[in-house]
Amino acid sequence: MQQTQQEYMPAEETPRRQDEAATQEKKEPKKQDASKPSATCTKRITSIGGQALMEGILMRGPKKTTVAIRLPSGEIEKQEMEKSYLRDKSIIWRIPLLRGIGGLIDSLSVGFKALSLSAEKAEMDEEEEEPSKFDLWLEKHFGDKVTQAIMWVAGFLGVVLAIALFFFLPTLLWNGVTFLAGEGTAPALAAWRSLAEGVMRILIFVLYIFFCSKVPYMHRVFQYHGAEHKSIFCYENGEELTVENVRKYRRFHPRCGTSFMIIMLLLGIIIGFFIPFSNPFLRTAVKLLCIPAVVAIGYEIIRICGRYENWVTRIISAPGMWMQHITTQEPDDSMIEVAIAALKDVIPENGEDLIRR
Repeated sequence: MQQTQQEYMPAEETPRRQDEAATQEKKEPKKQDASKPSATCTKRITSIGGQALMEGILMRGPKKTTVAIRLPSGEIEKQEMEKSYLRDKSIIWRIPLLRGIGGLIDSLSVGFKALSLSAEKAEMDEEEEEPSKFDLWLEKHFGDKVTQAIMWVAGFLGVVLAIALFFFLPTLLWNGVTFLAGEGTAPALAAWRSLAEGVMRILIFVLYIFFCSKVPYMHRVFQYHGAEHKSIFCYENGEELTVENVRKYRRFHPRCGTSFMIIMLLLGIIIGFFIPFSNPFLRTAVKLLCIPAVVAIGYEIIRICGRYENWVTRIISAPGMWMQHITTQEPDDSMIEVAIAALKDVIPENGEDLIRR
């Protein structure tokens, strides 16, 4: 199911509007920021969630999941994703703790398909270039599934890189520290291993995301991420979904996947205290086996933080909210239009997405 629509503003007007917005922000930065409602102003909570893509946004509601993409022509194309979730196949995946694991599997599966789709659509209508030998080889072996094949390879390499950076490297560095300190200090340092590795893991994560945000196309993805959050905040406050209304909301949301990642990293520190191995390969293997438990607990924590607002949940959400200063950026109006198009398409008529406090 697919439809294309022209909404709000053609693509060629985007740079002009971006310049005007930047000029206005320079003139009145404090006034604009102060006028943005915070998370505590939310009048209701929705179960609708989203994901930023390349030149687009995925919105997932209780009945349907829709991807909205800004094509190079300036049009917004909406496409409904096939709904095949674990929670709909078996009641097991609705049980507390297990639902977090099932939800992550569903999110990764749908998110990967949506990311592949957005990468393919974002390249449409670009100027034709002379294909290289490598391009010809890819086309010969994969045909029209070249983009999907590249995404799979990139995904695999991304997983390998994540394991090396966030699991193997901190253990290896700590082993180096204890070796330099001498065998006599090893027992005293052992108690600090998990905390030190956890801090290193968080620092690596923050630096990795920070440098990613400096890459132009990733910066735009983070802008779409901000548009996703702002549009959901607008909807949760019961306002009409217009560019003007969405623009005034903050881009930091307590139920964001960024907050989930930070909570998982913090939980990893606690679990690390119970892993006795110092060998980097063995320690990494055990940590990987513990990921389902970390995901299950982290999901329940982020779920509670999304439903309730008090000093405890604010403290828990604070690190993730801070990280969203990097993982979300202020969007331009054309990006907000895409977020609105995706969100409107998944809002159910009977309000079954609304979570009562």
